[in-house]
Amino acid sequence: MAEGELKDMEQFFDDLSDSFSGTEPEVHKTSVVGLFLRHMILAYSKLSFSQVFKLYTALQQYFQNGEKKTVEDADMELTSRDEGERKMEKEELDVSVREEEVSCSGPLSQKQAEFFLSQQASLLKNDETKALTPASLQKELNNLLKFNPDFAEAHYLGYLNNPAVQDVVSSTHSLLRVFWIGSGFIYWSMQASSGLLGYELRHGQQAELALQEAIRIAQESNDHVCLQHCLSWLYVLGQKRSDSYVLLEHSVKKAVHFGLPRAFAGKTANKLMDALKDSDLLHWKHSLSELIDISIAQKTAIWRLYGRSTMALQQAQMLLSMNSLEAVNAGVQQNNTESFAVALCHLAELHAEQGCFAAASEVLKHLKERFPPNSQHAQLWMLCDQKIQFDRAMNDGKYHLADSLVTGITALNSIEGVYRKAVVLQAQNQMSEAHKLLQKLLVHCQKLKNTEMVISVLLSVAELYWRSSSPTIALPMLLQALALSKEYRLQYLASETVLNLAFAQVNHAIALQIGGKAFSLSSSNVMLAVERIRDVVYFQARLYHTLGKTQERNRCAMLFRQLHQELPSHGVPLINHL
Repeated sequence: MAEGELKDMEQFFDDLSDSFSGTEPEVHKTSVVGLFLRHMILAYSKLSFSQVFKLYTALQQYFQNGEKKTVEDADMELTSRDEGERKMEKEELDVSVREEEVSCSGPLSQKQAEFFLSQQASLLKNDETKALTPASLQKELNNLLKFNPDFAEAHYLGYLNNPAVQDVVSSTHSLLRVFWIGSGFIYWSMQASSGLLGYELRHGQQAELALQEAIRIAQESNDHVCLQHCLSWLYVLGQKRSDSYVLLEHSVKKAVHFGLPRAFAGKTANKLMDALKDSDLLHWKHSLSELIDISIAQKTAIWRLYGRSTMALQQAQMLLSMNSLEAVNAGVQQNNTESFAVALCHLAELHAEQGCFAAASEVLKHLKERFPPNSQHAQLWMLCDQKIQFDRAMNDGKYHLADSLVTGITALNSIEGVYRKAVVLQAQNQMSEAHKLLQKLLVHCQKLKNTEMVISVLLSVAELYWRSSSPTIALPMLLQALALSKEYRLQYLASETVLNLAFAQVNHAIALQIGGKAFSLSSSNVMLAVERIRDVVYFQARLYHTLGKTQERNRCAMLFRQLHQELPSHGVPLINHL
């Protein structure tokens, strides 16, 4: 024990308890030795954390002194030192208590220290609002580390706590301390966390190196949980650099038997869900609640990506109604993990897409209460909130308000911010500036293989062309967007593309028939064609009226009246059909 580490002494006392277990225990509880061992275990359990460390230090000193002296001298020293140690121990205990009285939680035994760290880590993960404030928690950690500077778990909890107060220097220092102390789970967690920290600091190369090391350790240890965690962060890094996809593809191929499919590969929904089902079986079998939550959140995102809002809503509600499989510790009443934040954000966006902005606001209000602005996952709802406000402002024609939201969106997601800036410029008839932004964004997203954004940009470019009286140039853009949507099974974007394609064709037909510049048609053909234009304009007026777009409705209604007066309808009037 003296030549090893503090944990070796802790393991010794843990093993003592096993001496009384089993049908034929090594020691009977009522025997002289049994009573002595039980008394020793009880005394050890009552020691504060600082006293445990002092005990281990005394053990090391005793062992080192014993090697230098004879057995007789050692016995004499022990006899003479016995009273001195009792006196010294009393003085040290008094000093220890005085020092620990400053702490808000009082003296901690070894078990209490472990429970405290486990409790705070669980609260930081599940419900940050019930954890100690960052300053109070750091004070407690400093108190623990003062007596044991090599307490790896305390350093790691310090890393989890420091980002809450944006203390990057202390976060880096804590991770470096874990690097020199920790091993096993702590080590690969440190590597993965280093990747996360490097990503937050925009040190892409350092983040990739740390993640590669974590992946190597996870593969050697056959640790599926760590590997999936690292691969998810590697995908996030891959969104920043196109060449990172090579490493991602290589890692996924090596981990294919873990069931890690990708929606962006264009897989059908049934094949993708079957692949996820295999990994879900392992998660449920081993009660891996965190991975179960992640899997359901992934399915929510996948169904939204495919344009299946009903299925996405079902998955989100399933996750929110689930009780955690983990035991409820320290009064944790809710699961405030990233998965829940993602599900709630999807729920808010789904309501906003249906025009239910009041319901979306209620969800966002709950998100703000559940994940305060300084919490780990607050940026998720911040971006969601900004996007919903932007869409609502654009629908209401409040372009200046929408423009003011672009800065906040860009700070949280640069690609999304650039896209929405182009949308605002286009709405404000600044076509040249919007076209430049969209072209740059299109090239950038194509390099990153961000198919969803590529399609959205193509639709915006096509709209820009037909608003600039160039519908023929818009058609190839729309056809390209439609092909990508169908290739990757993105039904929502495919439907939106079809609507835009129909709108472009209608505008093109109106330009041809009213202008009469493109083709020379007979008067009778022009007469079947203009009647159809009149019908389309009427439907447009009804649609604008339903949407509350008064100006657009009046414009279509005036055009309809002009066409109706010039070309009286034959047979049953269109209005009677409706």
